[in-house]
Amino acid sequence: MLQRHTHGDITWVNLLSPTPEEVRSVMDEFSLDPLIADELMVPSVRSRVDARDEYFYLVLYFPAFKDLHEIAGTPTELDIIVGKHWIITTQYGTVDLLHRFVNRFDVDALLERDAMREHAGLVFVQMLSEFYTSLHDELANVGVRIDSAEEHIFGGNEKEMVEELSKISRHLLNYSQALDGHDAMLQSVVTPGVALFGYEYARHLRSIVGEYERLANVVRSNRAILNELRQTNDSLLTTKQNELMKMFTILVFVTFPLTLFTNIFSMRTDHNPIIGHPWDFWIIVGIMLSAAVAFFAYFKHKRWL
Repeated sequence: MLQRHTHGDITWVNLLSPTPEEVRSVMDEFSLDPLIADELMVPSVRSRVDARDEYFYLVLYFPAFKDLHEIAGTPTELDIIVGKHWIITTQYGTVDLLHRFVNRFDVDALLERDAMREHAGLVFVQMLSEFYTSLHDELANVGVRIDSAEEHIFGGNEKEMVEELSKISRHLLNYSQALDGHDAMLQSVVTPGVALFGYEYARHLRSIVGEYERLANVVRSNRAILNELRQTNDSLLTTKQNELMKMFTILVFVTFPLTLFTNIFSMRTDHNPIIGHPWDFWIIVGIMLSAAVAFFAYFKHKRWL
């Protein structure tokens, strides 16, 4: 699918899982290198940057959200080609971040706002700025989930938090995987960007790198906090399990001799002490209770209870 948007002298072509015919028409219109045009037909293996005299091309990956605040496992690729007065984006799956920015671009064009009309490089900068801002806002929800998990952990719900902590960890891991390499890619764009749009453009690119670093720092911070919480949760779970095992061990140790004692007196023999005495039942019960109390007193003395 080929979508075309215009804002002043800026032309934006957005390709969604493009056909060879669509790629060929774009290649002819904007005089693209056939090698780069071929890259638009299929997803790339990794992030990359390439530059020509009249444009630069880069491949970036972004987290994909399958529903509200729930991140999908596979990052979504976005190919971007930026020329002097045109920009081409190619996506092979739905990139929600891009969809929202397209709407913003169309609204700005309709209202004739001048923020991005100077050249396509500003569209590229504004696009990434809004992407990183949206992802940063999304991380605020992760922070809320981490705070909630912490309260539940120290509220005695360690077992229930094992799955929740794993989900949050996967969420942050997918963030890291998707955004890995953005810094290097953006740094590589500085030279061709300055060649196209002048030295002032380096400042815009540095601001984008700064926004990316802020986002990356939040991801790293959340992952560090989550790692500490997981270790704490595991320690509390282990402590609870050890307490349960200790209680079961003590119960077994107490009940085994009592069971042995009752089995001895249940044997049918000709000469059995106590058996046959008028108070034989109560004598046996008294001996068993006394033994149980003695065991518990000993365990308490040893601080095993």
